[in-house]
Amino acid sequence: MTPAFAPVPYDRFVLDVRALAAAVAADDGWRPSFLIGVGRGGLVPAVYLSHATGLPTLSCDLSSQVEDFADNVLVRLAERTRGGERLLFVDDINDSGGTIALLRDRLAGAGAAPGSVRFAVLLDNAVSAERVEYRARAIDRTTDKSWFVFPWEALAPTEAVVADAAALPERTA
Repeated sequence: MTPAFAPVPYDRFVLDVRALAAAVAADDGWRPSFLIGVGRGGLVPAVYLSHATGLPTLSCDLSSQVEDFADNVLVRLAERTRGGERLLFVDDINDSGGTIALLRDRLAGAGAAPGSVRFAVLLDNAVSAERVEYRARAIDRTTDKSWFVFPWEALAPTEAVVADAAALPERTA
């Protein structure tokens, strides 16, 4: 069964990035040194958020499963936190919480300084196993089974979007 696709219009995406920028700016007690785009879905939002906040952007890519761009990067990022830098990881959606849990676990395992890492997402599933510090909008997967198609994903062939959704049926069933 094909899930209900919910395209995220470009204008909505920009509003969501502005909402994240405002939330980060309003946090008087914590300012990131770097935004970390989480590949693939968080790379575009991180770049937009960088422009909106003036903060520099770095990236890591768990989806590629290439160690030099994930595990090795996370070790180097954890090391930077021990020097006092703060990292804001940016992703498109906190759905199940799996990506955020994996990042938290690997960063902790690499010795990241407590309190130095936070997370920002465009869409935050209220029933996710993981919580984030900044969100543009909340969804509830107990009632909303849509497969969100962000502007950069809209460029993919329809078959690829359907295949991506089919690979995670627990999110849309």
